[in-house]
Amino acid sequence: MCGIVGYIGSKPAQQILIDGLKRLEYRGYDSAGIGLHGGTKIKITKQKGRIAGLSDALPRDNPIETVGIGHTRWATHGEPNTVNSHPHLDYSGKISVVHNGIIENYGALKKFLIEKGCEFKSQTDTEVIANLIGYFYEQETDCEQDCFEWSVQKALNQVYGTYGLAVMCSDYPDVIVAAKKGSPLLIGVGDGENLIASDASAIVEHTKQVIYLEDDEMAIVEKDDVTIKTIHNKRIERELKEIDFSIEEIELGGYEHYMLKEIFEQPDALSTCLKGRLDMNNYKIILGGIENLSRQLTTAKRFILTGCGTAWHACLVGEYLMERLARTPVEVEYASELRYRNPIIEEGTVVIAVSQSGETADTLAAIEMCKERGATVLGVVNVVGSTIARTTDAGVYLRVGPEIGVASTKAFTAQVAVLTMMAIELGRRRHLDNARTEQLITDLNKIPNIINDVLKYSDMIKDISKECGDRENWLFLGRGYNYPTALEGALKLKEISYIHAEGLPAAEMKHGPIALINDGMPAVFIATRCSNYDKIISNIEEVRARGGKTIIIANEGDEEIERYADYLIRIPNVDDALEPLVAAIPLQLLAYHCAVLRGLDVDKPRNLAKSVTVE
Repeated sequence: MCGIVGYIGSKPAQQILIDGLKRLEYRGYDSAGIGLHGGTKIKITKQKGRIAGLSDALPRDNPIETVGIGHTRWATHGEPNTVNSHPHLDYSGKISVVHNGIIENYGALKKFLIEKGCEFKSQTDTEVIANLIGYFYEQETDCEQDCFEWSVQKALNQVYGTYGLAVMCSDYPDVIVAAKKGSPLLIGVGDGENLIASDASAIVEHTKQVIYLEDDEMAIVEKDDVTIKTIHNKRIERELKEIDFSIEEIELGGYEHYMLKEIFEQPDALSTCLKGRLDMNNYKIILGGIENLSRQLTTAKRFILTGCGTAWHACLVGEYLMERLARTPVEVEYASELRYRNPIIEEGTVVIAVSQSGETADTLAAIEMCKERGATVLGVVNVVGSTIARTTDAGVYLRVGPEIGVASTKAFTAQVAVLTMMAIELGRRRHLDNARTEQLITDLNKIPNIINDVLKYSDMIKDISKECGDRENWLFLGRGYNYPTALEGALKLKEISYIHAEGLPAAEMKHGPIALINDGMPAVFIATRCSNYDKIISNIEEVRARGGKTIIIANEGDEEIERYADYLIRIPNVDDALEPLVAAIPLQLLAYHCAVLRGLDVDKPRNLAKSVTVE
């Protein structure tokens, strides 16, 4: 969740760092800070709370420092406060560090450093890294290589865990050292300036040429040069890559929030995702990224779909699709659980890892474990050049552009669209007849226009939010393909509106959760004219009998449903297999409008702040 930005060049670094951190606000954070290299010492300003407050705390009298690092923190070790915010200085005041990730052996390292006389001010694992580098830097005076660089290497060889790091030393005003293991980090290469970031959106304003660091690699970054090495001091040659989006794509473009912008981008985003992949002449699916594995996928004995959060919900939809259309065994696993299990990976097992960013740490760890056991691993990711894209055997890009909003919207529908295409093509190769294949591909091609029609109900959904948005407990219920959609709707409401919401298969409500329903409790039903229509009507009646308020998503032309609905949202009729792509849209809008009406900034976390300056 944390964010890193670094700059070294000829321009004032302060504003570049602040602007970069603002681009990373969507990742969530509870504190922020920057460190500026003044030539002989490092000046740190940090605070609990928003970047706007940090910016106000910084000097406005033309700061001249041209080297600096910045950070947004989401608390893990130690409460969210100013002292625990980054950057951290070592005990000598010479080494400054910003860090994403978790150091697993920080307790043992901290004990060692305290015994050596190092003092600690924070509760963080990051301060351990700063002090460890500082300790080695102070001990070694006769390095065969640069002492600062050597000290970072020495420290990282003692560390277990994950990290994306940017490090400055007061004795080295012309260099920043960056390093990566299990947490994304890239180097932006400019003309007479170079940048460091955990996310390309932070630096795309300054350069589109980047170097992606791999695990156990470090970069010695100067304004006119970048040297890549392993933490074992082996020199590495790395190609420049180009960021595949522009600064315009991450601007608000007249929308009040990024989330709303990205909800309304979905027709165009899905059109781009589908473009060139639906062969409307031969009624086939063309996925170039996995074409070389088509025979292996067709004969696969079993698929494991894995992801976290919204991506996991997309995987659940994928399970329904692949079992129904391709008649193949599928399991869905939380990546955070899969990585610690002892899964059965047999010959013919294919793992599909789903992630918007392509950097999800739990998903990456699950990928590595499955590859070690002999699985073929595919990636379904949005960010070109991301670690998952580089680590997997093959994959499919979502191609929906950068997603800045805190809550994933267009990436979810694109993930479902990609998994739908995979399922259709596998089904075509296995057993689907030509008529069914033609129907599915034809209908899938119409989905962007159908979503565009659903978006016209935004104001009506806003009115529903006004009526129900003050309630603190909601239920989201669906059956079949729309059970995962209900889970996704509940997650969106929790994530954006801070309302407790529970998603369930509608039939499971009577097995316990029905006891929670009280007078006026909102229950959102996805009650389309699917094969389970009569069953879900029964579930709606159970809620109404207990005084719950029903918000029903139903098909156009369904007159029978009206008498069961306190609030009714209509969507066009589509094939059962494609309903999640359409039904998700009103749920996204419902969460968004509830959050805004509750006075929340959906693109930023809630936090307060005071500032402190350390010199």
